Amino acid sequence: MSQPGRITIRPMMETDLDAVLAIEQASFSSPWKKDHFRHELEAAHSFPLVGLLDGKLAGYVCLMSLFEEAQILDIAVDPAWRGQGVALQLMEQAISLALEKGAEVLALEVRTSSIPAITLYERLGFSRTGIRPRYYDGKEDALLMEKTLNRVEI
Repeated sequence: MSQPGRITIRPMMETDLDAVLAIEQASFSSPWKKDHFRHELEAAHSFPLVGLLDGKLAGYVCLMSLFEEAQILDIAVDPAWRGQGVALQLMEQAISLALEKGAEVLALEVRTSSIPAITLYERLGFSRTGIRPRYYDGKEDALLMEKTLNRVEI
């Protein structure tokens, strides 16, 4: 799909799931299970992508797009590969894909403590739209964010 520099973005495949699961478990206190990712691979309105850095699976994003709304359900980058532009490339590809699928709005939620992620999303044009109290593990708030999609961005 895209290959700026050493990063390649492509659709997630069943053979990626062990590496994806390892990143998920290293990234979240309540990680998705393998069946969650399998569901994303099989669902008609889900478009999971992986990011490869120098050929190694370094991150992933799970996009759901249905009619005029799209949502980032999950995104993570291997802690060893953070700061290399993988999340940026994944998000840019997800935005393009949401537009291709006809979405007009792309939404996501992020931990309020995840300042690097919030900074990235704001850089990509996402706005803060609300708070979901104690969403993560019954302790931490989720920041709700949305981006209005423009046809110009394709």
